[in-house]
Amino acid sequence: MTDQAVSGVLERIDDALSAPVLNRAILVATLLAMIAHFILLWVGPEMAGGYHSADLPLFALFALGGVPILMQLAIKLLRREMGADFLAAIAFVTGVWLGEYLAASLIILMLTGGQVLESFAMRKASSALNALARRMPSVAHRKEVNGDISDIALDDIKIDDLIAVFPHETAPVDGIVVDGHGSMDESYLTGEPYVVAKAPGTAVLSGAINGEAVLIIRAEKCAQDSRYAQIMNVMAEAEQKRPHIRRLGDQIGAWFAPAALLFALLVGYLSGDSSRFLAVLVVATPCPLLIAIPITVMSAISIAARRGIVIRDPTVLERLPTCQTAIFDKTGTLTYGRPELVDVLPGAGFEADFVLRLTAGLERYSKHPLASAVLKAAQNKKLPLDEVSHASEKPGQGLSGQVDGHEVVVTHRNKLVKSDPDIAALLPETAAGLECVVLINGKYGATFRFRDTPRAEGESFVGHLGEIHHFNKVMLLSGDRESEVSYLSDLLGIRESLASQSPEQKVAIVRAEAATAPTLFMGDGINDAPALAVATVGIAFGKESAVTADAAGAVIPEASLVTVDELLHISMAMRRILLQSVIGGMVLSILAMGFAAAGYITPVAGALLQEGIDVIAILNALRLAIRHDIDADISSEQREDL
Repeated sequence: MTDQAVSGVLERIDDALSAPVLNRAILVATLLAMIAHFILLWVGPEMAGGYHSADLPLFALFALGGVPILMQLAIKLLRREMGADFLAAIAFVTGVWLGEYLAASLIILMLTGGQVLESFAMRKASSALNALARRMPSVAHRKEVNGDISDIALDDIKIDDLIAVFPHETAPVDGIVVDGHGSMDESYLTGEPYVVAKAPGTAVLSGAINGEAVLIIRAEKCAQDSRYAQIMNVMAEAEQKRPHIRRLGDQIGAWFAPAALLFALLVGYLSGDSSRFLAVLVVATPCPLLIAIPITVMSAISIAARRGIVIRDPTVLERLPTCQTAIFDKTGTLTYGRPELVDVLPGAGFEADFVLRLTAGLERYSKHPLASAVLKAAQNKKLPLDEVSHASEKPGQGLSGQVDGHEVVVTHRNKLVKSDPDIAALLPETAAGLECVVLINGKYGATFRFRDTPRAEGESFVGHLGEIHHFNKVMLLSGDRESEVSYLSDLLGIRESLASQSPEQKVAIVRAEAATAPTLFMGDGINDAPALAVATVGIAFGKESAVTADAAGAVIPEASLVTVDELLHISMAMRRILLQSVIGGMVLSILAMGFAAAGYITPVAGALLQEGIDVIAILNALRLAIRHDIDADISSEQREDL
């Protein structure tokens, strides 16, 4: 049998022994056995051979919970792994050997309790993929030549097939509307919180949720090649290549456990006294690693929850203070995601309201985030929206259509400079911010200027990341246009920004940065889920997508950079107290090991002393739960202004 095959078998056995169901069963059995032990200790009789009836429930526990621990210990020895739980397993065996049955039971409680808490708090690696898969329909409705509708499997969809998307269904493929007027919610895919109107000629993204009307679309791609499938593929790859992060307890235990075991063996050999070996091993058991860490982490999770932060992966709290690179999505993260039309500059022979009315009628069928700003401006002026007979929006070509008998085109300055320099010469000078150009019947109609309002706290938040939180690099990574991204990055003082990035490109960039230094990525929408998964720490902003939440380690439902700053401070406080508890407890254990090696501490006294060290570590860990001074760097006065 090859080494790889043996490793695979050991991994499967270890997974089975670490199964959440088994750990929960052992945890319940441990609690019941200890309760029975104390009851029998009070009322139970003595037994022959120096045993007490109160020990019987603990013996049964050792058979149920001790065997998996011993098997895991054997697997760790075969793998040459010595983590924080290695000495605990050795201490369990030692406790049974010494007749310290209650202490051995407590070790089982610590081991299984920690594993149950961690498996409860941490997400499963496949949760995001499952959430993605659940959103797609199992069949598609194909419109046949004779007009009948037949249900077919998604894989049977061919290019140019006519597919009916019924109300509230999810679009199965990318396509073009050929019949029907309605709307679709594309926020899950784009991250933009807008419902996009649909008319013949407009594009449909797979994964978008249909509104109230039936739409007939012509398939532009097969299901496996459509946008939603591509995102699923990238997400699957991201999950498979998710970076393996060692927990802090494992990192410390990796050197402490073998060192302590070697010291105990050396003491036993040199002294010729096996009791000294056992005493050293008992006081060396890294209970602060097994108890103080979970308590500190759960306290931090509780504090975060009170601040409106959902911690899905507790390791986020350990890793966040180590991050050196911060990468942010744009819309809805560093901005409010609500661009506003601030100026309409009409061309010669056109009135601003006339151009706005025609443009707003057409923008109902656009998926661009500026469309809602145009519609809102028209609604504020109570302008009627004319019927659109045709609409088309192709990537890089702008939006075009026929509105109330007028040919309307919404495009941008750079395209006009290349395609029609005469019209481009009529445009006003460029200004900071966002803009689009409207052509009516081939003539220059107006220039619209917008502002995608940055969050009020954005500049101060970005500005203090380096000084306070020790980030060496801050990046803006967005799927939006270059002009929008550059404007925001200049406004917030972000030196590095990349625009027009697809989910695949975002994953590649985030993975490359994470390989160089621990990296934080913040975003929203399904399109950010793969990047969230491959980052050292992923924070999902807002509550629009369960998929994004599944891919992230932390979720901030009520989007606010102030809350992000609070999370940074909570993680810093947690890591500081955690290190105090762990290192302080281990220093005391090391001192106790010295006294035990000299013969001043017996194994029984060592077990009691170790319990005292545990109490000190736990009390220090509990300080985090009662703290009320963890706050963002923005003052109360600034918050009221926000």
